[in-house]
Amino acid sequence: MSAHLVELVTTAARTWPDKPAWVFDDAAADTRETLTFADVDQRTRGLAAALAERGVTAGDRVAVMLPNRPEFPLLWLALARLGAAMVPVNTGYRELDGGHVIAHSGATLAVTSGEFADLLRTVAPGTGIREVLTTDRLTTTGPAPDFTPTPETPTNIQYTSGTTGAPKGCVLPHRYWTTLADDLATAFPAISSDDIMLTAQPFHYIDPQWNVALGLRSGATLVVLDRFHPSTFWQKVREHGVTWFYCLGLMPTLLLRMPEQAEDRDHRVRAITASAVPPELHAELEARWGVPWYEAFGMTETGGDIRMYPRDHDELVGTGCIGRPAAHREVIVADSDAAPVPRGTEGELLIRGTGLMHRYHDDPEATATAFRGGWFHTGDIARMDDEGRVFFVGRTKDMIRRSGENIAADEVERALLLHSGVAGAAVVAVPDELRGEEVKAYVVLAGNAGADEPDPEALAEFCETKLARFKVPRFWSVVDELPMTPSERVAKGKLREGDQRTGAYDRKAGTWL
Repeated sequence: MSAHLVELVTTAARTWPDKPAWVFDDAAADTRETLTFADVDQRTRGLAAALAERGVTAGDRVAVMLPNRPEFPLLWLALARLGAAMVPVNTGYRELDGGHVIAHSGATLAVTSGEFADLLRTVAPGTGIREVLTTDRLTTTGPAPDFTPTPETPTNIQYTSGTTGAPKGCVLPHRYWTTLADDLATAFPAISSDDIMLTAQPFHYIDPQWNVALGLRSGATLVVLDRFHPSTFWQKVREHGVTWFYCLGLMPTLLLRMPEQAEDRDHRVRAITASAVPPELHAELEARWGVPWYEAFGMTETGGDIRMYPRDHDELVGTGCIGRPAAHREVIVADSDAAPVPRGTEGELLIRGTGLMHRYHDDPEATATAFRGGWFHTGDIARMDDEGRVFFVGRTKDMIRRSGENIAADEVERALLLHSGVAGAAVVAVPDELRGEEVKAYVVLAGNAGADEPDPEALAEFCETKLARFKVPRFWSVVDELPMTPSERVAKGKLREGDQRTGAYDRKAGTWL
């Protein structure tokens, strides 16, 4: 196994210099750009030199806010050459959530494209950012400085929504990526230089990033779409001769809702890996496209942990089983004292092994809580059968999972409380057939606005200036007060009782229900 990402790049360039490494297919712009493995090596060296001339050195953090274009992974690998860490910024973020990530990470430089430059310059004064650069300004004629990272040198501060509060920054080292890539290349799905992979997720998530690492490790070509387009997804799979891809969240459901085509089975895909495949749709997905779908479980904090293997596939289709632990993982289902519970009994899913995150950045308390007893506590409820196979049951976290996006309720509540017309706010999940969960806000109005008292539409529009659009509540209830526990916390269990849609304003429908 390679020691670090830089070794993956140089080895790939030496082994497959002229083979396509990445194909960026932007349907919106009707453009394609192909980079060979030699191109990746050469361009990351050049970007590393340009970043070094801007003062980036080992240990620095650089915020990157870009759409799916080659500069994103090139910057990531260039920073790895310098021993610096990338801070990916979600392109849907706005002033509040984007500002938190940049300020909390301690990033000193931001690299972006024209469409996000003004936003970053707006939030920069409240952070450690000394300069906001667009990618066209990162040029150099000099060589990249010499730096040899170790497997434990951080490459990312990757923000993810935790159980409460604002997103937490996961400090991810080189070993995180090399462990994940090596496992997927040597064990199922055994990606090799004969494969063509595809990703349609934004690069600010970890999935396209580990796809890059896997391609460098295996010699497989990675096709990168500008975003997920359900109506043309399988067309792109056929055009590029894709043999394997990973998807999650709402993607399988949306693909099934597309009209059936005569060419549905006309493709080269040999396997699909997916997280949270709807059990009731699993068999239908396989019948539609004639290819097996394999469940997998992982977290930003831990990488790739559990997956379904071919030996179990036929038996477990549609059962909700997420598979067996990967070779580099130990997994138990435990009680509140972190002691394993009997097989078949529900408990919290705990994980440990090689290549996990180091810690939550600048949050020792959350780190200690997550790793108490030497195990990473996922906050997820599971059970394990006598064969050691894991079945996902549910979540303990106060977090909403909408269309594959994690939304911390506390973050939305804090955004609402920034409005002068809001005296109190509580946010909960509402079950939804299409998106898994929708966001519901209960608000207590300040009562001092008179005729200017905000309505749900005004509050939603205010949220859109502070948060990514996927975090903005769909359902709204205006209440006189919020139910409280004896310890003066909002009693969210009471808010979840009954049908939360009854009497609520549905922003999608534009009416009170």
